[in-house]
Amino acid sequence: MEKLVVATKDAIIQREKRKLEHELPGAHWTLREKLALACRILFRHGHESGLAGQITARGSGASFLTQRLGCGLREVRASDLLSVDDELEVLEGRGMPNPANRFHAWIYRAREDVRCIVHTHPPYTSALSMLGVPLIISHMDTCALYDNVGFLNHWPGVPVSDDEGRLITSALGAKAGVLLAHHGLVVAGRSIEEACVLALQFEHAAQLQLLANASIGIRHIRPELAREARDWLLAPARMQATFAYHARRELAVDLQCIA
Repeated sequence: MEKLVVATKDAIIQREKRKLEHELPGAHWTLREKLALACRILFRHGHESGLAGQITARGSGASFLTQRLGCGLREVRASDLLSVDDELEVLEGRGMPNPANRFHAWIYRAREDVRCIVHTHPPYTSALSMLGVPLIISHMDTCALYDNVGFLNHWPGVPVSDDEGRLITSALGAKAGVLLAHHGLVVAGRSIEEACVLALQFEHAAQLQLLANASIGIRHIRPELAREARDWLLAPARMQATFAYHARRELAVDLQCIA
């Protein structure tokens, strides 16, 4: 009998990451289609709060795509999306963008790595935002956000001016997300897939935090293990596959969302 070759955990993780890139299917939707699907996915998971919140994707130059004001997440179709410049002037499409998109332009200017921004007010995140405490990551499923979420501990009011753009961008820093006190979440992703999945995980983490604190409190996880899990979960192929799973569920309900 051959002896079992014992590999280190790090070697196994690196090997499996390489396999993920080759074995998991990549996205086959256009930028507009993916953004419309992200809107529908987030609606399905409780991220809609009337007409509040915005989801954008970086386009060419200083432009980005966003939904038009007056269109809820459950209604968004690819053909409804607007292309706007960093002053929110419409370049393509009909309608007007949400004026709060202004702070998205600040993030895009500051972070060349960001391709998509999600800002929503889901219930557990909104409840946590009222307590004046940061998001705590202490569960394996949400470790992609470990040490990856900032906290803006005061509410500056409606985020339609450059002051809010500077504040939110500063609070985000180089992280993937930020909890806005008395407000909601912002996630800045390297792709639409990543931003959408991380926004789902953000709300799940807020829910777990509130549930745990309602019992005996949170037991923290070891930082080195949390960082290991974060790097594993943030693998682009894994993010794309997770997004594709949710997208298939939406397309089974309504193919028109990518029309």
